[in-house]
Parts: sequence; structure tokens; C-alpha cells
Amino acid sequence: MQTNINLEHFIKEYVTKRPESLLKPDFEKYHTELSHRINGKKVLVIGGAGTIGSSYIKAILRFHIAKLVVVDINENGLTELVRDLRSSEGYHIPDEFITYPINFGDRVFEKLFKTHGPFEIVANFAAHKHVRSEKDIFSIEAMIENNVLRARKLLDLLLQYPPEHFFCVSTDKAANPVNIMGASKKLMEETIMAYADKLPIKTARFANVAFSNGSLPLGFIDRLNKQQPWSCPLGIRRFFVSPQESGELCLMASIMGESGDIFFPKLDEERDMIPFDRIAIDLLHYLGLEPDSCQSEEEARQKSETRRHEDTKKYPIYFFGSDTSGEKTFEEFYTDKEVLDNDTFINLGVVKNSKKRSMQEIDEIFEKLHNLFESNKVTKAAIVDILKIYLP
Repeated sequence: MQTNINLEHFIKEYVTKRPESLLKPDFEKYHTELSHRINGKKVLVIGGAGTIGSSYIKAILRFHIAKLVVVDINENGLTELVRDLRSSEGYHIPDEFITYPINFGDRVFEKLFKTHGPFEIVANFAAHKHVRSEKDIFSIEAMIENNVLRARKLLDLLLQYPPEHFFCVSTDKAANPVNIMGASKKLMEETIMAYADKLPIKTARFANVAFSNGSLPLGFIDRLNKQQPWSCPLGIRRFFVSPQESGELCLMASIMGESGDIFFPKLDEERDMIPFDRIAIDLLHYLGLEPDSCQSEEEARQKSETRRHEDTKKYPIYFFGSDTSGEKTFEEFYTDKEVLDNDTFINLGVVKNSKKRSMQEIDEIFEKLHNLFESNKVTKAAIVDILKIYLP
């Protein structure tokens, strides 16, 4: 059962409820300056096969860049990115457009960087983004390796060939982090900001990207195509931006931001926070189906199996209370100690006083993490103890 759905239309109508991009007014305001800073430049995008990275690429290809190199560990994702761009109208794909299925922490990355560079614009979207990525000590170590340690290795490489613009994506969970994923992104923020006097560092915290890779809403589509039941938490409200808005937000931040800036979308809690269960029900209705509420996963599976042999519009869905360890019950893009600029951009705010640690402090943190990871005593508690020394 393949389900045809115009996701872009559904997101605009039922999720963001914005007929036009949140960033449209800002792109109109700064179009001339953006063109001046982007056109003719060589661009490197790391993690470019993911939802936000590929959306960033689509946003920057509305301009006329000279060269685009995309790196991602997802080989199939890179293939689909190329096919998608080649099959679409409106993108100015440069003659030099190369994709590489490699890890930006690998030695070969440094070789390709030096061969294809220097780059005027570098954007890094490689990150572990899910709270479930801290389910055990191995996944936690891999997450910190990717979100923090490799990010620094990239910065040290950039010091040799400084770009005009460097962007590294963050998350709303870095504001007052309550889990290791959020703490790792907060530490990433503080690590890159330690370089802000040497490199043009910009980042952004933003909301859930609607129907992004690995997200619960996209999982609804996947389950539907496999005729499997849905599971959905009750009462979990989140801010959402569309994939297009996520790419445009990061592009605006990377090009128009000042070094040390942290961008975030201006969203209204009452108007823009949407519960996942509302999206699930709206999506079923959009597809001409009715939710068949179940009391357990087992009941949902049984009803799903029965449904395969019946002609019915009812679709089994198990609603449950969320029990994700360390998950925030709300989202915040800044804290009360951060100084905000809400005037420069129409629909974006900017944190102007991001914490900038000394290189000595950063070295101390990294030495503790490296020593811990080299030992045979790596535990979640030991990692938390290190992070708690430095983070709120």
C-alpha cells in the first residue's frame, strides 16, 4: 500500500500553518547582500544528505555558486540528493558538483579538503540528533565523538584555510540541556565559540523539522506504506519548521550572521507549538482515514493484521504517555542570561553573548573526555560527571 501525499502541502496546512516560508521576508530584505556574499563562492557542506543539510544545499543553489562539495556517510542519501537536484527546476547547479560518501572525521577527508579547497563557505550538519542516541554507553561515546570531538578536529583544519563563513548546526536542546544529547550540542556550541575570534563562527538552534529523516511524523508515512500500526505519544507539543525553512534559516545564519551569533526562529508558543497526536490525526484525515485508537501495541498490531484483509477506513494507532528518558517537556531557544537581538531580522532572533570559553578550558574538557574514552571505565555517570563540571 503506497500512499501518495503532498507532504509540502500538508506541512504548510496542518503543521507550520504558514502558506509561505517563515524566512521569506528576511530573504527579500537581504537578497542583494546574500547574492553578493554567495555568488561565485566555493562551498563545502558536511552532512549534506540529511534533511537540514540537503535543504541548506537547495537554499544556496538558488544563488550562483562556483563549486559545491558535499560529504556524508549516507551513500544512498547522497545519490538521492543528486537525483533530486538534477530532476528539479530552479537550482543553479555548478559545473563542479561532487559528492563523497565519507566521514568528516576520517583522514581522507583532510586530503579532499586540501585538494578541493580552500572553501569560502563551510557548513557542518553532521550530528547525532536524537535523545535515544544515549541509550547505552557505546551510543553515548559515539554521539560525543561526532557532535564534539570531530567538530573540533574540523575547526583545527579550518584554521589552516579560514573560510569567509562557517556554520555548525545546533539544537534547541542546547539551551538549558537536560540530557546528554543536549549537553553534547551545548559543549559543541561552546567549543566552536572558542574559535570565534579566529574563524567566522555561526550556529542556529531551531525547532523540529517536520517530517525530517528519522522523525516520528515521517515514521507515520513509513508505517503506512508497510501497512503497520502507528504509535504516538500524547500531549508532547513541539515547535516545527518545514524542511525548506530549516535550510533557509541555516543559510541566513551562515551568511548574514556575525562571528559568535546563535540564530533561532521567532515562534509563538500558543500559535506554533503542535502536539504529535494532533499531527497524527490530521494526517489520517488528510489521507481519508479515521484513527482506530488502541490500548496497547499488541492490540494495534492485531488490528493492523486484520485490516490487511478488510476494506476499512479505520487505521490502528496506539496513543501512549511519553516516557523518553531525559526528554524535555517544552522547547526553549535561549535562556534568561542570553542577550538577544530581535531587531536585525524580521523572523529570526540572535543570541549575541554566547559563552566563549578560553582554549585552555576547552583543552581541559577534551583531555578529560579523551582520557575517559581511552580507559576501560567509561560509564554514563562518568561522562555526566565531566559534563556537569562545565555545563549548567
